Amino acid sequence: MGIVSHSVIIGLSLGVSQSPCTIEPLVAALSFHQFFEGFALGGCISEAQFKNFSALLMAFFFAITTPVGIAMGAGIASFYNANSPRALVVEGILDSMSSGILIYMALVDLIAADFLSRRMSCNPRLQVCSYVALFFGAIAMSALAIWA
Repeated sequence: MGIVSHSVIIGLSLGVSQSPCTIEPLVAALSFHQFFEGFALGGCISEAQFKNFSALLMAFFFAITTPVGIAMGAGIASFYNANSPRALVVEGILDSMSSGILIYMALVDLIAADFLSRRMSCNPRLQVCSYVALFFGAIAMSALAIWA
């Protein structure tokens, strides 16, 4: 549920943005981000061994949430001045909520489950490789955030 609400909020944030200078890098960053978030979510769904219908339903909801959020944001943007202080505060709050939900879901539901597994705790080499990959991913996403 957290990933779905995160996707709706980030879509909403993109939908209310009206400046091409903001939209173009945000679309690139969002596409990259959603791609890897989909991989992580797909891995969790596969590992949980849900039935085919449940897995398909989860994938469907993940796939439509960001476009639904964008459509809602575009509809909302037509009713207000995007450069007003109130609109900027609301957009900042939505972005903050979205990032908070994503950080929580990533740390608690995705990363913790992998790093606390029996397989990981019994293999020091796997632990080192996993931490290196985690920090490399964090650095790469930070670089992408600076660019966007």
